[in-house]
Amino acid sequence: MPLPGTEIIDLRSDTKTQPDDLMRLAMSRAEVGDDKSGEDPTTRRLEETSAEILGKEAGLFVVSGTMGNLVSIKTQTRPGQEIICERDAHIYRYEGGGLSAICGLLPRLIPGVHGAMDPAAVEAAISDGSNVHVGPTGLIEIENTHNVAGGTVLSLEHVQAMSDLAHRHRIPMHCDGARIFNAATALGVSAAELAAPVDSIQFCFSKGLGAPIGSMICGTREFVEAARPVRNIVGGALRQAGVIAAAALVALQEGPKRLQEDHEHARMIAEALVELPGASVDMATVQTNIVNLELRRDDLDAPGLCRELQRYGILTTARTAHEIRLVTHKQVDDADTDRVCLALREVLA
Repeated sequence: MPLPGTEIIDLRSDTKTQPDDLMRLAMSRAEVGDDKSGEDPTTRRLEETSAEILGKEAGLFVVSGTMGNLVSIKTQTRPGQEIICERDAHIYRYEGGGLSAICGLLPRLIPGVHGAMDPAAVEAAISDGSNVHVGPTGLIEIENTHNVAGGTVLSLEHVQAMSDLAHRHRIPMHCDGARIFNAATALGVSAAELAAPVDSIQFCFSKGLGAPIGSMICGTREFVEAARPVRNIVGGALRQAGVIAAAALVALQEGPKRLQEDHEHARMIAEALVELPGASVDMATVQTNIVNLELRRDDLDAPGLCRELQRYGILTTARTAHEIRLVTHKQVDDADTDRVCLALREVLA
């Protein structure tokens, strides 16, 4: 337990943020209707605004990034096909096996460098279905930023190269863009530029943007209309959704402006860690708001470090026996970052 009087700093994920006053006010005043029937004006406005910002024709509101990926993937594939994705992709590791259980797909895993797959390796893995022993490739998926790799960013050039490859083989490409605005901020480009080469993309309001719930699917109007009944099948068609769409609208309008602060705070924490004995951070992966710390000590493992930090009021996640993840977000300010660095120095030094 934290020491008495210690304020909590939650670095477990950027999903841990609380809705701010502006979001709560928007939620209380939201104009609502039945979204399943297309009658919720606030949700419609959120979908239209999201599509415009991402440079796509249409959007579809869903409750989570997992649902957004699932609906997008199922809409563009059929059971028995393969989906090519990076070996540590979120859709493979952390989405409950929906690729197989609901979409009927076999993941074809490609190892990446900082989350980026080699286009040549992807092309070699593509199946045209002529071999009866191998299902045809139905979709290629990328993740930007890449969660497991440490919030690393796929460059615009890489995304375009992957898109060119996919379309040359007449295969659609989906982007898990849960933190696409973090990627755009890190690269100094617009989210629309990063989304332009892909056929479908989902992004989260509830991560770096700071809303309490919700994600968005964007693509062509034809794709979104095809995805709408798929959303219904998985239980994602909502009723008076405007109360949560209103907070997401605030997050979409205000959240991207301050993401650079999160990146700077993550960098400060990483730079403090590399100076400490037994603490290893690959600084090349500290590109956005995630820091992966590897412990190389005999006297302290990752769960133990999490417990020690909790005494300072700092919550972190042990990903493995020797690795913890620290994620900065809108509720971690300069003073919090200094406090985290001080606590890490006291515990690890």
